[in-house]
Amino acid sequence: SEEEKEKKKKKKKGGGGGEEAEEEEPDESMLDWWSKYFASIETMKEQLRQQEAAAAEAEEKEEMEIAEGSKGQARSKEKSKAPKDDKKKKQQSAPEIPEKKNKQKIDELKVFNKELETEFDNFEDWLHTFNLLRGKIGDNDDNATEEERIVGRFKGSICVYKVPLPDDITKEAGYDPNFGMFQGIPSNDPINVLVRVYIVRATDLHPADINGKADPYIAIKLGKTDIKDKENYISKQLNPVFGKSFDIEATFPMESMLTVAVYDWDLVGTDDLIGETKIDLENRYYSKHRATCGVSQTYSIHGYNTWRDPMKPSQILSKLCKEGKVDGPHFGPGGRVKVANRVFTGPTEIEDENGQKKQTDEHLALAVLRHWEDIPRAGCKLVPEHVETRP
Repeated sequence: SEEEKEKKKKKKKGGGGGEEAEEEEPDESMLDWWSKYFASIETMKEQLRQQEAAAAEAEEKEEMEIAEGSKGQARSKEKSKAPKDDKKKKQQSAPEIPEKKNKQKIDELKVFNKELETEFDNFEDWLHTFNLLRGKIGDNDDNATEEERIVGRFKGSICVYKVPLPDDITKEAGYDPNFGMFQGIPSNDPINVLVRVYIVRATDLHPADINGKADPYIAIKLGKTDIKDKENYISKQLNPVFGKSFDIEATFPMESMLTVAVYDWDLVGTDDLIGETKIDLENRYYSKHRATCGVSQTYSIHGYNTWRDPMKPSQILSKLCKEGKVDGPHFGPGGRVKVANRVFTGPTEIEDENGQKKQTDEHLALAVLRHWEDIPRAGCKLVPEHVETRP
């Protein structure tokens, strides 16, 4: 199956990807997920470099203005020199950028240098989390931290309306005023989900051993599932490349907080926790931003870029239009698709592994998904295919 292929790709250790990325013309058959990842990392670094350079420039400009305002003209010259030199150094340290023009054939994914939820308002577009605290009894509870007093979490939304309801709410298609904001909310029954966690790598781990290194391995916890990948620890490494995937079955809402931890393997005594991060899967699952399986840049049915979502772009699009009560999608001739009052264009042919071309609406549907935030009222940015970085 596609997923197994994908897993095999991920299991390949990260060494290979680097060398392949250096080739002038990437050969399709040589490319794998890692090539895509490393190309994307370069793009992320380049964006950060540009941001830094822009910030330095802005600061420099500001300093110049301040200096001109004061009498010290001479000082301003010295000051403005420093950031410039700095920038030269930066440019020298990155000579590989011009070459990248020929590498651009590799499709990329989005590498976030932070947690996914900080980019999307904690996925609280309608589901907010309220901690339920145990009451205080007696003196000894007064100094208990809030964390210790949590006995559960309530998830939901609270809205207050002015009566009579404003026109814009009552006019909306298919709107029942009794439910106000809460239209089309999922049922409250427990649901079973399959969670697949990909761990790419860890960087700058805290040393855990006397030799200033660590022997890291991954531990994952969700509900009753507790996986310790102890036998695959990576010896003496603070920047391990794991390249592993784990599948876990879970039930929302009972099991929705995923913990991913890195432990230090020790021959003697107990293994120490180096660090961990917690991910609220339920908010991702229910979010309008669709944080289940990110939307890739292109739709492909073979090769390193095979579409991995269980639903095809056209199915996702139909579902979003139906749920958001949006008119469409209407696929027309000449590679056009109309959704609400917007028209999108794109290619209408796809090649299979043997180079056979056939007609498809998937590229068009994907073009809409990648610009879903432009759709009036129901639109919002959908999570792209990505790797997130969690502290």
